[in-house]
Amino acid sequence: MRLSNALSPLVDFCHAIRVSLWPTVVDIYTSPSLFLRPSALSQIVMAHVWVIFGNPTDEGARTAKQGLITPNAYGIVLDIGAGHGHNVGYLDRNKVTKYLALEPNAQMHPHVRRAAEGAGFTEEDGSFVILSCGAEGTPSILDALRAAQPPVDTIVSTLTLCSVPSPERTIRSLVRDVLKPGGQFLFYEHVLSPREDVAWWQRAWAPIWGIAFGGCRLDRPVHSWVDGLTLAESNGVVASPWSERRLWGKDGESEENVFWHQVGRFVKRS
Repeated sequence: MRLSNALSPLVDFCHAIRVSLWPTVVDIYTSPSLFLRPSALSQIVMAHVWVIFGNPTDEGARTAKQGLITPNAYGIVLDIGAGHGHNVGYLDRNKVTKYLALEPNAQMHPHVRRAAEGAGFTEEDGSFVILSCGAEGTPSILDALRAAQPPVDTIVSTLTLCSVPSPERTIRSLVRDVLKPGGQFLFYEHVLSPREDVAWWQRAWAPIWGIAFGGCRLDRPVHSWVDGLTLAESNGVVASPWSERRLWGKDGESEENVFWHQVGRFVKRS
């Protein structure tokens, strides 16, 4: 593996620290108690970082999202890491009845609202709901939709499962309790590479990278967790919940990329 590829995250990491350091210092000066609330401090850092990184990151994923989200998403769509709401721009308003955005970082909510309204989804008509919980908050999701049975037709995850707590348990809960039979799980994630040399650098970068990017990990095999998921059926048999599964890579991406992406479309058995 070339050293330039191995060290490629360094540029973005330094840029993230540079753009977020001063505004974060100002926030701490205004509210010194942030020192005692590390999770809140992390959200503030990430909010400042995403103002700079959000649009370029979305642009880099545009082709993959257009091939994944636009033709497939329908019905009630759950975006489990809304960020600035970029994903709503890929939804076909004629096929999507409700956009449910999860974003635990409240500083990003104004961005999500603007994006949703620009795409034709509003809180006033009930076609847009924003929740402050993370993807692990399935009770809050079900409560917001007033659903006793799994209510969501499409779950969308883009660059989110890298940072959620207890990701395997979260994926299982979302698929079992939130996703309808026949519903889809669509994801675009950077994941652990099958190449050992690349994976070594991903593991080395992971704890450092997360400091500036909201706990994001570069070394999670998210695609394998989704593909290998099993659930207990009503008769007690443990089996895969998927009737259809498809995994593919990002077009033109080098196999030496420390940010190695996988795109997936999985359909839950009816």
